[in-house]
Amino acid sequence: MGGNHHHATTITGKNLLFSIILNLIITLAQFIGGLISGSLALISDSIHNFSDVISLVVSYVANRLAQHKKQTVSKTFGYKRAEIIAAFFNAASLIVIAVFLGIEAVDRFFNPVIIQSNLVIWLAILGIAVNGFSVLLLKKDAAHNLNMKSAYIHLLADMLTSVGVLIGGLLMKYYQIYWIDGVLTLIISIYLIKMSVKIFMDSLKILMLFAPKNIKVTDVVKRLEQIEGVRNIHHVHIWQLNDVDAYFEAHAEFKEDIRLSDFDKLCKQIEGILHDEFHINHCNIQPEFIREDLKEVIIQD
Repeated sequence: MGGNHHHATTITGKNLLFSIILNLIITLAQFIGGLISGSLALISDSIHNFSDVISLVVSYVANRLAQHKKQTVSKTFGYKRAEIIAAFFNAASLIVIAVFLGIEAVDRFFNPVIIQSNLVIWLAILGIAVNGFSVLLLKKDAAHNLNMKSAYIHLLADMLTSVGVLIGGLLMKYYQIYWIDGVLTLIISIYLIKMSVKIFMDSLKILMLFAPKNIKVTDVVKRLEQIEGVRNIHHVHIWQLNDVDAYFEAHAEFKEDIRLSDFDKLCKQIEGILHDEFHINHCNIQPEFIREDLKEVIIQD
């Protein structure tokens, strides 16, 4: 068999660790402030923040495992999928929390309570500042890493949540509109669900070994069958190990009974096409010549 490997740029977790410390501080401040003021929006924001602290810790540990735990004979892929599992966990936990907050928000809407708005306003401003800074720290890494993106979305949601809490605090302070606390909490929960579902589905598809959404298996097969000497490409699998590494394996039937050195040359050509045209950085080819087996692109096991 032939194979190739192209490795991606690594991502460090220093900014993520700093964000964890900042969010732990704001979580404690908001929870205590919510209890004192009676604001459900502030308490819900603190619970959301606490879930984020846990999620950020999971993301950080996953990042460390992926970067520093090497492959072994019993773990041939190492911990490269740890970050995808973290992204899946983070998105799932955020959806559950958002549903819980939504239920509580509906109850608070029909049963509003008087809230100490001054404390709500100042803690919301603190939340905007801390989470806004954390968002800026992770923005670059979030662009090309699903685990970091899930952490980034958590923090962005925190910042926007704090903006909502601030607006609610101002309305309560100057207009005594206390039912706005429940409305804002419900809006926050809906927003969190919307932001989390995409990451949940993307990470789930990777865990289920689905082909990357930007790669059509039939297009890859058609392109490889244009190579001189290749009769057909069949028994194809394309999947992602994580959000960086795409893998391809297939049986390649050749028109002639070629030598191993000729197969090596064809392998290099196949590897180049897969990498340059389809961004697949790992491939494994099983050579065949007049072999009696199914020639379907996808074989039903």
